[in-house]
Amino acid sequence: MAHALAGKPVQEQDIIDVQTIVDAYFDNVPDMTNPTQLVSFGTSGHRGTSVDGTFTDLHVAAITQAICDGRKQFGATGPIFVGQDTHALSQPALVTVLEVLAGNGVTAMVDCDMAFVPTPSVSRAIIRYNEEHDDKADGIIITPSHNPPDNGGIKYNTIIGGPADTVVTKWIEMRANEYLTAYCESEDFKRISIDNIEPTAQVPYDYKGLYVEELGDVINMEAIKAAGPKVLVDTLGGSGASYWNAIKERYGLDLTIIHDDYDPTFSFMTYDHDGKVRMDCSSTYVMASVINRIGDFDLAVGNDPDYDRYGIVVSSGLISANTFLTLAARYLFTTRGWKNKGVGKTVVCTTMIDKWAADAETPVFEVPVGFKYFSQLLFDGAIGIGGEESAGASFLKKDGTVWTTDKDGMIMALLSMEIMAVMG
Repeated sequence: MAHALAGKPVQEQDIIDVQTIVDAYFDNVPDMTNPTQLVSFGTSGHRGTSVDGTFTDLHVAAITQAICDGRKQFGATGPIFVGQDTHALSQPALVTVLEVLAGNGVTAMVDCDMAFVPTPSVSRAIIRYNEEHDDKADGIIITPSHNPPDNGGIKYNTIIGGPADTVVTKWIEMRANEYLTAYCESEDFKRISIDNIEPTAQVPYDYKGLYVEELGDVINMEAIKAAGPKVLVDTLGGSGASYWNAIKERYGLDLTIIHDDYDPTFSFMTYDHDGKVRMDCSSTYVMASVINRIGDFDLAVGNDPDYDRYGIVVSSGLISANTFLTLAARYLFTTRGWKNKGVGKTVVCTTMIDKWAADAETPVFEVPVGFKYFSQLLFDGAIGIGGEESAGASFLKKDGTVWTTDKDGMIMALLSMEIMAVMG
């Protein structure tokens, strides 16, 4: 049963105090005897809050140092691409990451406008760079995904552009905890104050411009423009808000874009099913304000703070991720002409996609929960699309080559527009 506040606007008493949680990020010292306050990589990096001592400057510094120590053995000898979302803790964490990278002599690829960088844009940048260079790049993304506004998170993406596998994350976790329990004061720990970093340690990179310009390689943008569906885009105050504005301008789409101002309190949100503030675009309660406006539009879409998830709303309501994954796979395999490709799903996904795949004589790759299990399959072109029941997915370019190996909520949202434009 849903909470009494589910789907209703967030009340003032539940809006976070940004200064309090940022101060706690720098001031709080984890209790090294408490296992819950040590570094712990889940399915997508380390997450926590500063107030309870599970996501602090020390955590992020230790993790970044561990990445610097291990990245060569993971195949990365070039620069590291750095992205961050719009959570309040992502900004101070970015400073920590850049200071440790500089201390270790690792070149950081930072946004040329010092703007937010979504997860799929980092994945795309790694792949793009590594197609052209022998010194392979990897990535750090600062995000707790769709989790509440007071949360922070950090994850590592390898040279194929996707989330690190369990072997890599366990190594990083172990190494990071060695630094953490020494309070990042050991001889091997290196850090330079942000004010003393040499300009050459950071290279400006046009994440947004390159990503937006390449969208025609993966989406039929001409079809969307020609059909002209009227689409409501709820950016949910996330890292890809400016991307949607750039997409609208570059491709001449009829998009009404809302919640595109930076608000780390996420005060514009509606409560999720359990009465918590959570930016989960696959939740009917979180998308309530969009659902209430769908009568004025042909379609509505939304993304979470780091833009690896998607939500799609039609006149009948929010489409479940399982339903859209099946629809997307059927459409893509019909229109793209891909040969010798399978479809990827997690073990908890619906059997709808299995039924379609059997009829289409398309092999199904079933993997454990975690998008990292799709990354190599997408990179190798073994699957045309891989998706989770939690509204995370990505797919190949039109020509059957890799686009991203991490979840891309933007292309999934754009695909819904393409399907409407082509199929009606």
